[in-house]
Amino acid sequence: MTTSELTTEQVKSFHHKFVTGVTVVTTSDGSEPRGLVVNAFSSLSLDPPMIIVCIQKTSSSYDVFFARDHLAVNVLAADQLDIAKRFAGKAPDKFAAVPWATGPFGSPLLDGVAAWLEAELTERIQASTHTMFIARVVAVGHFDRPPLLYAAGQFYDGGKLHQV
Repeated sequence: MTTSELTTEQVKSFHHKFVTGVTVVTTSDGSEPRGLVVNAFSSLSLDPPMIIVCIQKTSSSYDVFFARDHLAVNVLAADQLDIAKRFAGKAPDKFAAVPWATGPFGSPLLDGVAAWLEAELTERIQASTHTMFIARVVAVGHFDRPPLLYAAGQFYDGGKLHQV
C-alpha cells in the first residue's frame, strides 16, 4: 500500500497496537508551571543520555516549551489517571490541586509519579505539525510505583503485566 492509499483509520489501527507510557511534560513560564500529556516521548541514546519529546504546534503550551531551556518528563503512575485526564484537557490551570515541586533545573515535577527526568533542550526540529525537542538528560528520579500505560484508546495498570 502506498502513502496515497493510506487512510487515517489504517494508520490509527497501527498505532493502537503500540503500548506506551503516559507522560506529562512540564516546564515553567517564569513562575507559572505549564504542562501537557505527551505520548510522543522516546529515549534517543544512553551515552550521552538524550531524549525526544514531540509537541504539536497548536498546543496552548507550545510557545512556552519552545522558549524554555529545560523541561521535565513525568511518567505517571498507574493510580494517576485523573492527572492524565487533567493535563490532556484545556483547563487554564492544570496544576490546581496537583501536588508538585520544582526540580533541580527549575521544571515542575509531579508528586506520586513512577519516574521523572529533567532535560536541557539542545535542538528543536520542525516536523510538519509538530516540533521534535531533543534534550540531554540532566537529572532523573524513579520510584517503586507501576506506570500508567496507554494502548488502543484505553489506559492500563502497568503493575499488572505478566512477564512472557
